[in-house]
Amino acid sequence: MSGESHGSHAGRPASWVAVTIIFIGFVVGGVALCLGPTWIMFWVGAGIIVAGFVVSWMVHLFSDVVVDAPRVLPEIVDYSVFGTRTAKRRGGPEGESLESPVATDPQTSPHG
Repeated sequence: MSGESHGSHAGRPASWVAVTIIFIGFVVGGVALCLGPTWIMFWVGAGIIVAGFVVSWMVHLFSDVVVDAPRVLPEIVDYSVFGTRTAKRRGGPEGESLESPVATDPQTSPHG
């Protein structure tokens, strides 16, 4: 792995708090529907969900962007029905020149 960062799947703690609040609201509302339904408890759950959405807006939940490293696909992509060489190959006419796909070991190159 290189030293440069390509993003994180973890998210910020404030974002996790917002998601947890929304999840708790769904659990409360779901339990309320299973118990009767108990409408007061259901609407309390709905209120918790709305509060979670407000918190997510305040902490900018959607600014937690996951940026992955670009994936390099070494195989040839040719969309011709008959297998002939067309301009639709990846990279255009000057694109890849290999005639067969390249097999890679997923243990050494997991994204390739």
